[in-house]
Amino acid sequence: MKLMLDTKDLTDGFFEETKLLGIMAPLKDYQFCWQLNKLLGIDFRINNELEIQLKKKNRSYFFSIYEYPEPSTCLKHYLYKNQNDGEYLLPEFKHLDFLWLLKDDYVSDEALQHLVQSIKSINGVQLVLELTNEKIKNKEHLVF
Repeated sequence: MKLMLDTKDLTDGFFEETKLLGIMAPLKDYQFCWQLNKLLGIDFRINNELEIQLKKKNRSYFFSIYEYPEPSTCLKHYLYKNQNDGEYLLPEFKHLDFLWLLKDDYVSDEALQHLVQSIKSINGVQLVLELTNEKIKNKEHLVF
């Protein structure tokens, strides 16, 4: 008898109170984080414990995650690298280099638009868009 783990509830719970941005910026992840930190006055740091591992074609691919917990709020920011050695965390968004997840607190549309405009002002950023849950086919790949 083979038991299948139903991850739908887990995934749905993970994405409650979240916003997700897709970013096209062909930059190294550490360079992009440095620019974000400098411009926005935040402190993205790599969190190796959250790193996501996907197994495809008998190989393991690792996707780094940078984390920034916003002081005196419950809001946490996570920046995922969407590409590793030709594989994608979200293959349906191959054109995106980074995914920015805002989680665990309400984010107003105004605050999100302000963030989008700020990210767009960074040198090398070509596109920033909000990804709605319906558009994401492999959202379980983002769950850590």
